[in-house]
Amino acid sequence: MTDSHHPQLTPYAGLNPQLLLDAIEQCCGLECDGRLQALNSFENRVYQVGLADGSAVVAKFYRPERWSAAAIQEEHDFAFALAAREIPIVAPLLLHQRTRHEYAGFQFAVYPKRGGRTPEFEDPAILRWLGRFIARIHAVGRLQPFVERPQLTIENYGWEPSQLVLDSDFVPTDLYDAYASVVDDVLERVEHCWAEVGAVANLRLHGDCHAGNMLWTDAGPHFVDLDDARMGPAVQDLWMCLSGSPQTQQVQLTALLEGYSEFLSFNPDELRLIESLRTLRMVHYTGWLARRWDDPAFPVSFPFFNTQRFWQDHILALREQAAALDEPSLQWHP
Repeated sequence: MTDSHHPQLTPYAGLNPQLLLDAIEQCCGLECDGRLQALNSFENRVYQVGLADGSAVVAKFYRPERWSAAAIQEEHDFAFALAAREIPIVAPLLLHQRTRHEYAGFQFAVYPKRGGRTPEFEDPAILRWLGRFIARIHAVGRLQPFVERPQLTIENYGWEPSQLVLDSDFVPTDLYDAYASVVDDVLERVEHCWAEVGAVANLRLHGDCHAGNMLWTDAGPHFVDLDDARMGPAVQDLWMCLSGSPQTQQVQLTALLEGYSEFLSFNPDELRLIESLRTLRMVHYTGWLARRWDDPAFPVSFPFFNTQRFWQDHILALREQAAALDEPSLQWHP
């Protein structure tokens, strides 16, 4: 994997509608009818593409220079391994004997169009259902490691993105020292927490298992977007299903792990990592925005990022996380 700290300027400047349609028709053998709809994605460019027979597919054009060809293929192979075991993942289509295609400097994949709604995390039955499927994903994830894709670490989710922010000019001058101090404090607390927990098993994960990447139908869930698949602890794919007060999260967690434990054992020591992982996601988010700011889509979509109010709120949120890291963790007693 390569993920440059100095992003290529306007990486999608050449991705116009004609190039996109030509790529799909020439590489995949699909006849397009000209209908294009941009879908909600910033890291990559994703479009619903109409076909001549009236149906539609979803085309995902990977951000240049982020993933190697081998790392993208690992994502696809993982998706097919899950689908082969009837785990409801939306896997790329095999077209012309390939899932990963290249055209005019872009790597892309084509997926079937799937609909659905956001799952209701307030419903214990839905959480148990999700828990069962996440466990099945993890059972496959345990079978072999990723070779080309990275591991979630404090370094690449915490120290590196925070240093990128500190080296930029996004933080207002009068807040710079406060940000530097609080991010250093919380990441040291995260390191202490991980040291206390000790070694945990790392496996292939979905990596970004939040509500937006789960589509719910009357037949149950299906999972989309393995773009952030990586090695890491199992709890990374569970904690983003939790929200609200600690009491509410405890109820949600119990339902989720009741389902999970029907298929796979869960190490309760990993629950101590939840607030650490939440902290790392917050730090990583600001680094991601800073890294991608030269992409014209980002200033338009995230105009708040370089404002005084954003950094005041972010510093306050990190201070609250420092306190949360000292609180007792959620519990699970199988």
